[in-house]
Amino acid sequence: MVNSSDINLREVLYEFISVGRYMRVNAIDPRTGIEVTMIADPRYGETLIKRLAARKLAYVISKRRPGLLNSQQRPLGGRGQNKD
Repeated sequence: MVNSSDINLREVLYEFISVGRYMRVNAIDPRTGIEVTMIADPRYGETLIKRLAARKLAYVISKRRPGLLNSQQRPLGGRGQNKD
């Protein structure tokens, strides 16, 4: 079983959009192109909101692509892969 804590996100891109009294947050893994969206209360602070968004992103990645565990995986493209 794949656990979202096993996913090692090297880089996450964040987008914060103020919507009334709430903050809409998009978190994107540039390596896989997977994006998640969440709504947060801006009073939580940027650090906590980023951590929650990254946790949700790791969960979604673990569900969509169970083979992407840890940071030792090869890039998704076809370049540099060994054809033994």
